[in-house]
Amino acid sequence: MADGLEGWFKSEVLIHEGILMRFLARTWPRRSDLADLRQETYVRVYEAALSARPTTPKAFLFSIARHIMTDRRRRERIVSIQSAGENDFSNDLVDEKTPERWIGARQEFARLADAFDRLPPRCREVVWMRRVLELSQKEIAGRLGISEKAVEYQVCTGGRLLAQYIQQADADSTGSQQETNIETDGNQL
Repeated sequence: MADGLEGWFKSEVLIHEGILMRFLARTWPRRSDLADLRQETYVRVYEAALSARPTTPKAFLFSIARHIMTDRRRRERIVSIQSAGENDFSNDLVDEKTPERWIGARQEFARLADAFDRLPPRCREVVWMRRVLELSQKEIAGRLGISEKAVEYQVCTGGRLLAQYIQQADADSTGSQQETNIETDGNQL
């Protein structure tokens, strides 16, 4: 198995090293990290191929590289509390629960609940299992008797629809607020 996997890795993945390095050099700002990014990409591709070989190795290779860069960028944005300074924040209220914040949170939750209720039944079920119950795609696929690809599709579709529904609800509420302001202004004239 290992010889077959190593042969596959050499013939299907390593042949793209030049293109991968040019891609990394073009998209990653620090040249000193390129070798590490390449190595981490190769490790993840190889580990994934241990369980199942990707059908499109080149696309999979670049997808992994993009994910690694995204993860690193995300980690770089995290600021340590210790690096914030020597200030003692223990006496400060971090999250005051003012009536305005409480009402705002309730309204936001209501918009999310309404958007969630608008999802198609299967999509709603898959999104609930993935995002709320935090089940893996494999577990969801097993429970529902569908493929992992179908689970992934339902989660993506659900996320897209939720964002669309919430954005639409925000636009509707902004529009009704503007109409109210116009009517008020009209009554004052």
